[in-house]
Amino acid sequence: MPRVLIRLSLFAAVLICAASPALAQQIQGDVRYAANNQPAARVTVACDGTGGNSIQMTDASGKFYFRVSPGQYTCYVRIPGYKPAELSATLTDTYSNEYFPFKLISDGTAAPGTASTIDASVPEGARKEFEKGEAALAGGKKDQLLEASLHYEKALTIYPKFLQAQLKLGTTYMDLQQWDKAEAALRHAIELDPKAANAYLALGELYWQQKKGPEAEKALLEGVAIEDRSWQGHLTLARIYVDMAAKIKDDTQNRPLRVKAFEQVNEALKYNPDLAPAHFIKGNLLVSVGRDLDAQHEFEEYVRLAPKGPFADKAKTLIERIKKAVAEKKP
Repeated sequence: MPRVLIRLSLFAAVLICAASPALAQQIQGDVRYAANNQPAARVTVACDGTGGNSIQMTDASGKFYFRVSPGQYTCYVRIPGYKPAELSATLTDTYSNEYFPFKLISDGTAAPGTASTIDASVPEGARKEFEKGEAALAGGKKDQLLEASLHYEKALTIYPKFLQAQLKLGTTYMDLQQWDKAEAALRHAIELDPKAANAYLALGELYWQQKKGPEAEKALLEGVAIEDRSWQGHLTLARIYVDMAAKIKDDTQNRPLRVKAFEQVNEALKYNPDLAPAHFIKGNLLVSVGRDLDAQHEFEEYVRLAPKGPFADKAKTLIERIKKAVAEKKP
């Protein structure tokens, strides 16, 4: 049967949704617990779509936002103890905006309305500076990002142990592409809390954007070791291994990396079975070892879950190629 050839490096080209401060489009929203309508603070929200993949952490009031380009997007919230939640939208032009209100419903394994809020020991002055930073950050423009970073810095001057401000300072520096400052801020967040999985995951994203594969791998592995259910961390690790494998032409030498990618993408799907990009990556990995029929199933899952996704047309083409190859093999 003819082998369907696919360039694995496709996945290495996926960009971070929030990487273009100049764009006006935004996806904003808030996450609340359905049982008592309380905000879900410091909860991870992921955005996947035409512009790429990114993760953000909700602020003290449960709010989040992403800056994106026009296209189709889906935002996901997956946290232990609550049913998976996702919302989708299509942004048609450079002035499109969308608001996603998430309501978390307990799956019966967690007490309803449990939230990780700002430490009560944070002084009022630091809280106010943090809130000013959040307000500026919502604007999305470069000058507003700079303003937000100044407020986070002031909050940390008032209260140096303010972990949430330290994390947001790091990710804001990432949005500004001030890589050295971002790295330093995220490293300091880890010093404040060595178990801050979000800091490791953000650091991994930072290194990945800088094409520092080994450093990204190390940070992400540390993050998922703390929070194994982080499908975002597992998915990014899979992409990193795919990227590394694509740079090695010899199949024997790149096979261990493809095996690692396969393991990580399966972990991502274990915690989020409806993660469309993971199905697309898995399909390509299956093709690389000659399991084209299994790959066809993964590509079909991608199309089902993301019919207008960035790789939908490619997935449909690959499905047809595999079907044709199977038909040609029959006597």
